[in-house]
Amino acid sequence: MEKIRVGIIGCGAIFPMHSVSITQCQDAELVAVCDVIEERAQKKANQLGCAYYTDYKEMVEKERLDSVHVCLPHYLHAPVSIWCMEKGLHVLTEKPMATNDEDAVAMMETAKRCGVKLACIFQNRFNHGNRLLKEALDSGRLGRIYGAKCSVTWHRDKAYYENGEWRSSLEEGGGGVIINQAIHTIDAMRYLMNSDAVRVDATVTRRGGLDIEVEDTAEGVIEFENGVLANFHAINYYSTDSTISVEFDCEKGVATLLGDTATIKLNDGTVLVSHDDEEVVDYGKVKSYWGICHKKQIADYYHHIKTGEPMYITLESAYETQKVVFAIYESGREHKPVYLK
Repeated sequence: MEKIRVGIIGCGAIFPMHSVSITQCQDAELVAVCDVIEERAQKKANQLGCAYYTDYKEMVEKERLDSVHVCLPHYLHAPVSIWCMEKGLHVLTEKPMATNDEDAVAMMETAKRCGVKLACIFQNRFNHGNRLLKEALDSGRLGRIYGAKCSVTWHRDKAYYENGEWRSSLEEGGGGVIINQAIHTIDAMRYLMNSDAVRVDATVTRRGGLDIEVEDTAEGVIEFENGVLANFHAINYYSTDSTISVEFDCEKGVATLLGDTATIKLNDGTVLVSHDDEEVVDYGKVKSYWGICHKKQIADYYHHIKTGEPMYITLESAYETQKVVFAIYESGREHKPVYLK
């Protein structure tokens, strides 16, 4: 069977995670790239030996693509994805799916109506640490979950927002530290919990002193259907990017995720630690905390398109995390709990 013809829309910071992953995927081939900055698109195309465009619609029309990757500012994820799906293309978008729930739902409805596949990047679920905790929690080895918490304390300065002005815009970014930085950590806690969120009570504000519209501080509680209260705390005005943490206090022990490494300490003295991935993927000069798992999720996505076998990260599961993120913002705006069930 021929390889799936792929185009990437957006050649910014996250681009290497997608381009390298596609070139190493046995089921797909990178045909073209697109960016509104022609010099940037041309440079990437020359490096990869593919075509380049400054208009994604022209790229789709001329290159007979089967699938596109949307690597654009948040506010463009929904309209670009919907246009491409209506042209019959499969779409893999970077997180978040969209900046609001209405657009996220419209994306899912479009995929269903057009008979195409839609997926969202949450690559950290493929990390060995996440998988070790998932197996231990789902199997009952840790027993009942009593409580959970997660923390993200990172650094984003004035230059970060000036380098991409959409990041400081509430309309274009959809938010700040939650939707841009902490979303992966909240996704990990929600996914590992294996229970639907039913209530969110959050505080969302700015404390770092920068002239931005989006939050740099968020904290609160997520209540799950299994009765567990999970705390989250996120800031992006710390002096450095500290290691993210997720912890589950359980009946038979404590499970902790620090960065990509999971540690399970059972009450009987047994200690389990996840091992680093032996595979090395050279994405170039990128942020280390993105890890290597874009390659794994992208390979899984194209394997699904080829074979029809289930994706490891389903669209429905990705949307559950988006709902929690949107609820955090609604609770922060309205200064009251938001009920999801």
